[in-house]
Amino acid sequence: MVKAFLPHLLTRPVGHILNVSSMGGFFPFPGQSIYGASKAAVKLLTEGLYAELIGTNVGVSIVFPGAIATDIAKNSNVKMSIPKSDEKPTMKMLPASECAQIIVKSIEKNIFQVYAGSDSKMMKLMYRFSPKRAIIFISKMMKDQIK
Repeated sequence: MVKAFLPHLLTRPVGHILNVSSMGGFFPFPGQSIYGASKAAVKLLTEGLYAELIGTNVGVSIVFPGAIATDIAKNSNVKMSIPKSDEKPTMKMLPASECAQIIVKSIEKNIFQVYAGSDSKMMKLMYRFSPKRAIIFISKMMKDQIK
């Protein structure tokens, strides 16, 4: 898509490319290695585009969403219990509409890296300070959720 649209974006007064990765693009999750590798590739592609487009009219952003309230869990290897209406969710999820607002604002402000959701921001910090401890932490938390 970038190859098809970039020539046109470069002729416009302002353009922007935004790619969506995942927390799995910067942090390994047990049972999600192949998914994470593909999202890490999106991250590296986006960073390369950013470097190549410095000084042009085209901005580049990458979004690392955390848990977003969608049906993605149905398509992953993670068991997630859906809480009943009177139960509190086990994991805080960002509503998709709020994630969309974060994405639009990041384009408007030309923000390079966007971490959508408190879990994404927390894991970024944990991983930055101690990658090994962060991996051990999430592995322990997810040990019963991997099919």
